Amino acid sequence: MRTAQRGAARAELELQHALALQSAPDDAPAPVAVAQPPEPAEPPEPTEPPGAGGPPPAVRVEVRRSSRRRRTVSAYRDGDAVVVLLPAGLPPAQEQRWVRTMLSRLDAQEQRRRPGDGELAARAADLSRRYLGGRAVPSSVRWVDNQANRWGSCTPSDGTIRISRRVQGLPTWVLDYVLLHELAHLLEPGHGPGFWALLEAYPRTERARGFLEGVDSAAGTGPGA
Repeated sequence: MRTAQRGAARAELELQHALALQSAPDDAPAPVAVAQPPEPAEPPEPTEPPGAGGPPPAVRVEVRRSSRRRRTVSAYRDGDAVVVLLPAGLPPAQEQRWVRTMLSRLDAQEQRRRPGDGELAARAADLSRRYLGGRAVPSSVRWVDNQANRWGSCTPSDGTIRISRRVQGLPTWVLDYVLLHELAHLLEPGHGPGFWALLEAYPRTERARGFLEGVDSAAGTGPGA
């Protein structure tokens, strides 16, 4: 399945910081008529998920501090790295603690995005009903490990669909596009106008294609077929 357009491969997890009262994220519109609570002299220790106090994780982490960020900590994947955004006023002693916390929560979020083969097949059936009139009926839908340069593939002659495990952990709307792409191939084997017309009903087709292009670009794998 070919991907097109560039996009950013980001999956952002926003965690409310325990430095003060609850407030909106820094990049969200400011709430109206909400008083600004005073900054504490010494921020309290954050509450960590189980296992957050272990050794530093074996993943490339980029920590960025911002003076505009006061009450939130964010983490998202950027290619093969994880970017953790911290308030400038967070004590240095708490930095690694928060990095472990955010990586744990980011991983937990991604785990929820990894359905098994049965759930994958059920999702494909639902997508076929919603966007293809139920006409695409695969004989099987499963995850595979042998598609390093492809997001998915299908065999129209026997109705089988295979989805690369590289899709696991990506946003669900991207997974839905990959599934729909392969479902459409059961009806239109090639990539002609008829094939793309089938995907017009899915509102995030172009956005998902750009997202996958961004992932390929960051990984240096090039577009998959």
